[in-house]
Amino acid sequence: MKNKTHTTALVIIPPMDVWPPIQEIRRVRDRHFNRWMPHVNLIYPFYPESEFNNLETLVSNLCKEIEEFEVNLSRFKFFKHRNNNFTVWLEPEPISLIKELQSKLINLIPDCDDLNKHEGGFTPHLSVGQVVGKQELKAVLHLLDRDWNPLKFVLKEIYFISREIQKNSRFSVKRAIGLKKSL
Repeated sequence: MKNKTHTTALVIIPPMDVWPPIQEIRRVRDRHFNRWMPHVNLIYPFYPESEFNNLETLVSNLCKEIEEFEVNLSRFKFFKHRNNNFTVWLEPEPISLIKELQSKLINLIPDCDDLNKHEGGFTPHLSVGQVVGKQELKAVLHLLDRDWNPLKFVLKEIYFISREIQKNSRFSVKRAIGLKKSL
């Protein structure tokens, strides 16, 4: 297969009916609001869109063995970066099932393990914004925790997404791969 690219990803996307409160936060706080939909990366970077047809069958066969499950978005966390920069995110739970899904995908496509190379390994997260400074982080987390009503959705599909190479291009869904229906 061809080289990986930052213009594609394999992701979890919450259903659009749970987007409004997430997007309300992202619209104000996330500099990537116009590029990405609300999502949890499973594989990023990923193979070019020209490889999606080949990968779709592999991923689809795997997903037929993984039963749908409920995801809860109830808690905010953060990553610390250099110079007192932080990324604020929602923790998708149960983390164990999302990590298991991602691990099975990595076993299928082992050279797409970039997210596993971060300190602490793969951390499932739905980014909602960026913050500069510890005081600002504390204030933002306080507001978000105070005003947040937890969201739930059933993870029924994962998605192949891509965007054009141009700087301001947006990701869009190119393939939806269904998980095994729960009884």
